[in-house]
Amino acid sequence: MSDFTLDSHTPKGSLETRWTQHKFDLKIVSPANRKKYNVIVVGTGLAGAAAAASLGEMGYNVKTFCFQDSPRRAHSIAAQGGINAAKNYQNDGDSVWRLFYDTIKGGDYRARESNVYRLAELSTSIIDQAVAQGVPFAREYSGYLANRSFGGAQVSRTFYARGQTGQQLLIGAYQAMSKQIDEGTITHHSRCEMQDLIKINGKAKGIVSRDLVTGKLESHMADVVVLCTGGYGNVFYLSTNAKGCNASAAWRAHKQGALFANPSFTQIHPTCIPQAGELQSKLTLMSESLRNDGRIWAPRNKEDCDKKPEDIAEDDRDYFLERMYPAFGNLVPRDIASRAVKLICDEGRGVGHDIDGKKLGVYLDFANAIKVHGLDAISEKYGNLFDMYSHIAAEDPYTTPMRIYPAVHYTMGGLWVDYNLMTSIDGLFAGGEANFSDHGANRLGASALMQGLADGYFVLPTTVSNYLAQQKPLDLSKTYPEEEQALQACKDKIHQLMNAPKPQNTPDHFHRKLGQIIWNACGMAREKSVLEAAITDIKNLREQFWQQVKITGSDETLNQTLERAGRIADFFELAELMCIDALTREESCGCHAREEHITDDGEAQRHDDDFSYVAAWQYSGNLSVPVLYKEELDFEFVRPTTRNYR
Repeated sequence: MSDFTLDSHTPKGSLETRWTQHKFDLKIVSPANRKKYNVIVVGTGLAGAAAAASLGEMGYNVKTFCFQDSPRRAHSIAAQGGINAAKNYQNDGDSVWRLFYDTIKGGDYRARESNVYRLAELSTSIIDQAVAQGVPFAREYSGYLANRSFGGAQVSRTFYARGQTGQQLLIGAYQAMSKQIDEGTITHHSRCEMQDLIKINGKAKGIVSRDLVTGKLESHMADVVVLCTGGYGNVFYLSTNAKGCNASAAWRAHKQGALFANPSFTQIHPTCIPQAGELQSKLTLMSESLRNDGRIWAPRNKEDCDKKPEDIAEDDRDYFLERMYPAFGNLVPRDIASRAVKLICDEGRGVGHDIDGKKLGVYLDFANAIKVHGLDAISEKYGNLFDMYSHIAAEDPYTTPMRIYPAVHYTMGGLWVDYNLMTSIDGLFAGGEANFSDHGANRLGASALMQGLADGYFVLPTTVSNYLAQQKPLDLSKTYPEEEQALQACKDKIHQLMNAPKPQNTPDHFHRKLGQIIWNACGMAREKSVLEAAITDIKNLREQFWQQVKITGSDETLNQTLERAGRIADFFELAELMCIDALTREESCGCHAREEHITDDGEAQRHDDDFSYVAAWQYSGNLSVPVLYKEELDFEFVRPTTRNYR
């Protein structure tokens, strides 16, 4: 553990010119010298693929790693609704400044102004880049790019490709990356998972990877390491994330010294297909774009909850978001919509399946939209989403309202990074959902794709180059003792997992129990006594895990049980830090709703005088006693106010 002062390296001056001036002030590497430097990029979703393609095209030697069988399997592919950009094509008053303000406000004033403004500024360039790549965005009859509205905004700024925007953007980044693979600037490793970070003299200089097919452990050395490994939503067990999504790369970097920021800031998405049974292992997102035309309602009377929705009279339906938030209606931000849905279900007015004695669901109804716009128009907009719902729920959403309930979807917390996206470890950068930087306590819809591509295409190529310009290239012909030490530590951990003293239960058995603890304590609502009890429960269950986890097979071949066990071991440690962070933050803000700090009308109650900071946690060697560093948030251009969407 080392003691230091956090420095975000945020530039000064006019907000509108900070990024431009900062780029000019950064150092660059001449084209002739770039081939002398080696870059490792872990994770090849939108942020990773875009960064790797850009750095490769600049002339650096890039090694990329993903645990999937192809970069096209990254979870970025699952993003449905769209990507924000301040193009103002609808001439409805949008601007870079408005996108900046909406994002700061949507995050409940818990993000850096400079980072958020840069994101809004770069949003327009992302669309130009994607269109140049051939990404098939939806277009109006005239041929112009189409836009739709998303939560937390009163303008239409979301560009989309039906309900598969993430997939189309990922194909664009993947084809750019593939071009560089063909040209020899990128060497790609699929089905390889990062096991640990290698540091030399305190600087990130490589990783240890495990080949998931052969089980072989290898060290890879470079001049800089970039983590674009996504978020940690699967700590909850049930989430909309792909089952393979995990926090291991980021967490193992944390244990090597990288600060972890705001771990309790996890986003709950309001429109997901509700859980159908207690043994379910995965939840499915229904795009926020559906809230453009769908109306969310619940029965006014508890006795109507068992009726078919079509048998409930219009006067007996409570369109509660429209009632509670008339200015934004069904398009309030995700955290506010999620809490409202929870409130309705807690009152006993939920619909659908019983889970632990409670009906967890409300209706998302398109009857009025179909009546006004016609079935063909709604099908053209949302057809693939309706088909997906029909396959999963065995109901026709064209004739019967969808049932939805909030679920874990995204994590605003992540590795702490400065303005250059470098972590507290020299030479280790983090991009996309793996870092904490842009969304504060709540992410607005259609902003994840925006951040991933802004980091990958525009920020990291500039800031990584600046870092390399100040480094002497690492001699890759040498063998370093730090490599051998890291390899041995990884072998020891795998051996410990494979040889529990009293093997009895699968990794998933423990993960499901952990998910229930963390969801109840650190999900949509948090309370001091519950969080304290959860920390004790997590410690006890973690001890059981190391004593009783049962892993069959060998570590020298394909072994998915071993893969899951390693990731779940990290989730156990991260879960405790999430609860500690939530316990420390004695306020409600965005997704972080402390029951003790809710206003009389049910809204989040911030305490800016005490908690207007980024909580950056350092691993101390004792999981239960992390060290808190505070990065105070200084608002020069917006004035934090109570969010009002009414």
